[in-house]
Amino acid sequence: MNRRIKNIVIKEWKTTFGNINSGLFITLLPLIITAQALVLIYLVTNFAGADVLIKTILGKGLENWVNTFPEMAELSLVDRFQVFFFAQFPFYLLLIPVMIAVSFATFSIIEEKQERTLEPLLATPVRTWELLLGKALAGAIPSLLITWLCAGIFLAGIAWMGSAHLLKFVLNAQWFISLFLLVPLFSLLAFMLGVIASSRANDPKTAQNIAVIAIFPILAILGLQLMGFAVFTPTELFVLSVVMVIVNFFVLQIAIRLFQRESIVVRWR
Repeated sequence: MNRRIKNIVIKEWKTTFGNINSGLFITLLPLIITAQALVLIYLVTNFAGADVLIKTILGKGLENWVNTFPEMAELSLVDRFQVFFFAQFPFYLLLIPVMIAVSFATFSIIEEKQERTLEPLLATPVRTWELLLGKALAGAIPSLLITWLCAGIFLAGIAWMGSAHLLKFVLNAQWFISLFLLVPLFSLLAFMLGVIASSRANDPKTAQNIAVIAIFPILAILGLQLMGFAVFTPTELFVLSVVMVIVNFFVLQIAIRLFQRESIVVRWR
């Protein structure tokens, strides 16, 4: 990370974490989402009952999951459903950095526009790609850290629920690829979409409506697996990660082209 990008990241962190509402949003919301997932899984598996769940559309999802991961066949029906739900959590976790990214990136540029602090920054030698990448990283890094913390809390929650014996079925290549490849890549994509939206819009709501499209692929992955239409194997997830790297590169290029740095600087002068 070069010096200019580092300075932008530090500046953004001081602004964001100096505001108690922003700090709570980044830290408290992910913890609430994690607790919600644990409680929901516990209630569904313990009170709905596996015999009832197998007759729903989730039954097909579980069947396809067991066919893909045959080592689960040795488990009871209740344990199979628990592993099935636990394994979806890394994809559910993708929502955390994306939601933080959309909020962080959109407010970052629009607030600077409104407070007239963006123009002096653009008049400095900082390059456009350095500015945009710095703002994206400033939000992506803390959101990644809190996301990985939530993953650790979730695993501790599994043990607390009395399902520690199922962890060996959960902590597989699919879990680690999702957590350490897809989460960072989706996070960066969401931040750059937020930057694009906020650089073209004049109010945060409009920008957020544009950037929220990053959530749709995540919901698609979750929905397809839960309903049994697809099971994303480690190989497929790795290929998806490579595709995301390429998409992120092109989205950064688009963000640079759409930013209109010169017109902002001229208007300030």
